[in-house]
Order: sequence, then C-alpha cells, then structure tokens
Amino acid sequence: MAKNFFKRYIWLVDLLSRRKYISLQDISDEWRKSPLNDTHAPLSERTFFNHRDAIFDIFGIEIKNDRSLGFYIASSDMDGDSTGEWMLHTLCLNNVLQENADMKNRILVEKAPSSENHLTEVISAMRAGRVISLTYQSFYHQEPSTFNVWPYCVKYFRQRWYMLGDSDLGLRLYSLDRFVDMEELDQTFEIPEEFDAEEFFNKYFGVCLEDSPVVDIVLRVEDSQAKYFRSLPKHSSQKETDPIDGWPVFTYRLVPTYDFRQEILSYGADVEVLAPESLRKEMADIAVAMNKLYRKK
Repeated sequence: MAKNFFKRYIWLVDLLSRRKYISLQDISDEWRKSPLNDTHAPLSERTFFNHRDAIFDIFGIEIKNDRSLGFYIASSDMDGDSTGEWMLHTLCLNNVLQENADMKNRILVEKAPSSENHLTEVISAMRAGRVISLTYQSFYHQEPSTFNVWPYCVKYFRQRWYMLGDSDLGLRLYSLDRFVDMEELDQTFEIPEEFDAEEFFNKYFGVCLEDSPVVDIVLRVEDSQAKYFRSLPKHSSQKETDPIDGWPVFTYRLVPTYDFRQEILSYGADVEVLAPESLRKEMADIAVAMNKLYRKK
C-alpha cells in the first residue's frame, strides 16, 4: 500500500510541475484517467490534502493554492540541489514510463552500461569513510588490476556513473561499469577538509581530468545550432556575447579537456573556435587530418 501511495505522490508532483497551475477538479479528473488508478475513482479533496502533506514531509515540496489559478508548487527544499532535483526528475520519469507501460514498444530510451551494480556499495564506503579494494578493467590494459582506493565522490555523466578516488596514483576517475569486483575494507580514511566535489569538477566539461590550466574559450556558433546551446548550456560558465559576422558567440572558462574538444568537433563546421589560439590551432590540425583521411581513394 505504501508503495502505491508513493507512486501517487510522484504522479502528483509531476502533474503540478507540468501544468504549473491546476484546479482540484482538474487534478481529480487527471487522476481518474491515470493508468495508475485501477478503480478510475476520482481523487477526493481529503485524499488530495493528505497527499499534499505527505509530499511536503518526504520531498520538502510545498504545494499552495491560488484562488484564481489553482494549486501550484510554491517552494522546494531541492531548489538549487542538483542531486535532489535529478533524483526527483528520475522518479517522475520512471512514473511516466510506468503509467504508459502498455506503450513500451513506442517509448524508446537509451541503453546504458550496467554501472548501478556497484553504486550502492561505493556510496556505502563513502559514507563509512572506508577504503575499498578495487579490481578494475581499464580499456588501456588487457588484464584487470587490483588496488586500494579512497572513494571521494560519484558523478553521473552521459549514461555512466563514475567514482572519483584517491590512490597511490593520485586522484583518478573510475567508471563503475568497468568494475570487476570491489570490497569495502576495515581501513578508514578522511577526505581533506578543503575538498569540494562540485568545485573540483566545475573547471571540467565532463569526466576527463587533465592537469592543464583553466582558460577562456570563445566559440562562434551557427545560428540554428546556437538555439541548442541556449536551451542546454554546455557548462555552468557559458555566457553569450555579441555576435560576430552574424553568428552568435559563446564563452566558457574551463580546462579544454579531450571530451570538451570532442564535443566541439561533433558540430563540424557549425562551431568555430576563436580563442584561445592554441585550441583553435589544434582544431584546425584535426580538420586538416580529417580532410586528408576522407580524400584518400
């Protein structure tokens, strides 16, 4: 029963998020039509207010009523909490998929490596401050290797979970889908007080860590592609400046890592690097090499 009520809470939060403002009558009508509602009974006023209180207790999401517009999400403890917002978004998405399970052959999602197998164990070791013995299969070695790691944090990027850990090799990122085995040891460790996970990754585009300085990067973007840049910024430092020759210009302050360079290259001739000169030259050299490759007979 508790599981069913939890699904209702997620359904209600998702509905309010999508509709912004909605009357109690419309909420009841939407619930009557929901595939989660086996009886197709309306949502009573008493039940709605019980759900509202439970949602506040569980998620810290406050639902209020505007007499002229209807009910709406007034505030949330998750505002500004990227992890909490991501978790709630994931729950809402899962709810939508469950509601429409009968259409699963028409709802396509990307398949991802099974990296969640070790996620719980890694987080458990992080919470306990314990060292883990990790057996890891790198793409760069034929055989897996086993070593001790101090797990600092985990990061989700492009369908994969990664663990940032310290070892005799220094801070490294390890993809959870390449874990062969892991064991939580009795040995404990402490993360340096000055370490901040969000600040650590703020200078990077994704999960490639390079010991290079942060630089100001300027991109000139073809107008139609610029719309995608605006709707989903490439990095938290993204800013749009005055156009050059009719093309929008975006600036970034980060380390021009391999994955960021690959991101730029994925747009082909629709994105031009204006600065720094070193990155512009590197992109030009790659373009020349690709031109030679495709001109081969």
